[in-house]
Amino acid sequence: MKIVVIGGTGLIGSRLVSILRSKGHEVLAASPDSGVNTITGAGLDAALAGAQVVVDVANSPKFDESSIQFFETSGTHLLAAEQRAGVRHHVALSIVGTDRLPGSAYLRAKVTQENLIRKSGIPYSILRSTQFFEFIGRIATPGEQSVHVSAALFQPILSGDVVAVLADVTLGPPINGIVEVGGPEKFSMAELVKRVLRANGDQREVIADAHTPYFGAELDDESLVAGPSARLGSKHFEEWLKESASQPRR
Repeated sequence: MKIVVIGGTGLIGSRLVSILRSKGHEVLAASPDSGVNTITGAGLDAALAGAQVVVDVANSPKFDESSIQFFETSGTHLLAAEQRAGVRHHVALSIVGTDRLPGSAYLRAKVTQENLIRKSGIPYSILRSTQFFEFIGRIATPGEQSVHVSAALFQPILSGDVVAVLADVTLGPPINGIVEVGGPEKFSMAELVKRVLRANGDQREVIADAHTPYFGAELDDESLVAGPSARLGSKHFEEWLKESASQPRR
């Protein structure tokens, strides 16, 4: 089966490509570097020729209002090319909580992406994931003497666990709906940011602040938590933190 992975050279895309190829599929890792540009539409028709499945894991270069235009333009071009190519399954990676936080321009952009997929007429599956372990440290703004972070609960997950579920969804039948994946534990965001900073030798004070926005929106304990039917990753935070702390820093 031919599968095209849009954003196939990034953190998630490259790992997904590797898994799908190991299962014997013909997989094209599509990105602007390979001549496939969803913003301009360049290279899409050639890349999608003969494809049965397209997986979109591309992300906006910015997380502000411009992300809305990115996902609208990219999605419009990509889905139109899939219609022309007769693609039978469109898979997209999204975020748990996208429809709960309208104050976030970036999450509104993901809602725009999801709506385009639903309206396209192409059979689809949307996988919404919680935040990745690997990105927890980036929540703290560099250069600040003290770090203000939301105290709300979230449910972070190892990116590799997300890729494993994404591969299953890609190779399964279209669900024409949403499936969620989250980590096996829930934590205060401020608590985990502090633990990750300390593990990296960063001794800045971390202040739990209910009014500190996350991607432009204030959070509550339900905002970023997966539902009861979500699939759960297997890697626990403490295990990941010990492994990451033992790796040499570049």
